[in-house]
Amino acid sequence: MNYQSSLEFLFQALPMFQRVGASAFKKDLSNTLKLCEHLGNPQNKFKSIHIAGTNGKGSTAHALGSVLQEAGYVTGLYTSPHLKSFRERIKINGIEIPESEIVNFVKAHKDYLLELKPSFFEMTVALSFDYFARMGIDYAVIETGMGGRFDSTNVINPILSIITNIGFDHEQFLGDSLDKIAFEKAGIIKEKVPVIIGQSQAATTEVFQNKALEKEAPITFADQSIYARFNGYSEDSDGKNRVVYEIEGTSSYIKKVHLDLLGNYQSKNLPGILASINILKSQGLLIDQKQLFAGLANIVANTGLKGRWQTLSTNPLTICDTGHNIDGIQDIVEQLLTLKNDQQLYMVLGMVKDKAHDKVFEKLPKEARYVFCEADQPRSMPAEALKNLAAGFGLKGTVVTEVNAALAYARGKAKPEDLIFIGGSTFVVAEINDL
Repeated sequence: MNYQSSLEFLFQALPMFQRVGASAFKKDLSNTLKLCEHLGNPQNKFKSIHIAGTNGKGSTAHALGSVLQEAGYVTGLYTSPHLKSFRERIKINGIEIPESEIVNFVKAHKDYLLELKPSFFEMTVALSFDYFARMGIDYAVIETGMGGRFDSTNVINPILSIITNIGFDHEQFLGDSLDKIAFEKAGIIKEKVPVIIGQSQAATTEVFQNKALEKEAPITFADQSIYARFNGYSEDSDGKNRVVYEIEGTSSYIKKVHLDLLGNYQSKNLPGILASINILKSQGLLIDQKQLFAGLANIVANTGLKGRWQTLSTNPLTICDTGHNIDGIQDIVEQLLTLKNDQQLYMVLGMVKDKAHDKVFEKLPKEARYVFCEADQPRSMPAEALKNLAAGFGLKGTVVTEVNAALAYARGKAKPEDLIFIGGSTFVVAEINDL
């Protein structure tokens, strides 16, 4: 087998939620446990940090990974989904898993995989654990795929659990209320393992407190004692623009940080990130202030994170972001409106079929000019259907089906001083040639 045939085995022989949706989702950890046992339980051979949440878990995972790297620890990072390459999901110190490792894994375990028939995600999780264990990493930062309780990553026994935010997404699997969704996310809370809650929410607080009490897990609501306030932008000594946040609160000795993730919504993630660092330091990890600052200032450079409020070009300013649920879109729109004065805003938009389209449309600005597109994925909503639905909410525009053609169309219409945003779906961002 070569790399391409190994990928085809992963993508085609096994169900993949990213491509097919509901049929790939399992409320059962048995296959993951069997697969890990087959591999010698690699998940028990390294220390891990487990992160769940509706929004912010990817940014939080990459931020912690970057800080641990700067502190000198060999750090594994498991995230999903990928944008350009499958290998983005599994990294050590920001370096993607080699093609040869994937080939060798599939080759060595193909017969067992065909017998067990795990999902794409189950097998990918097991691959990452096996790789991290064999490479002898110090720590792994592990992001859940969806939910928590039945997520394949939930076979680890971490040193710290983090839940970033609870919002409406994947309701058909996780529940139709915030407390039900929180219950699923709370499934990552482990016996006597500290848990950080990034955002306090009235509908979810009791759920987390009850689960933490049941598990005797020390619980910290980060935003109750640490506050991050946006304080403009800075061009640092390396010539890169970063966001400056003023940090307040009794639980933080840090007063100011520079962040290379430019979305203003990172103010919601920072309290949880800083509280997590405090817990890790209390557990004996050696992370000094200089390493913390460097880790937060160089998340993109250290980890290769893409698609988080990323500038694709200027004149006209063109920004993409992978935010795709109600809260994520609202955060995006709020920041876009702070950038826009008299300029025309163009929204290049694509979505998947299984989202709450009406609730998203309610958040989108009516004065924007829309270019509706669709990613080359089975779950994508046809661009024409998206246009027709959007029209019912006063959102008007044209259809240009292919993602890059849609972006080119918007660029052709926009003046140099205008503003273009492209997103609505992770799949749309993944297909951008300029990414």
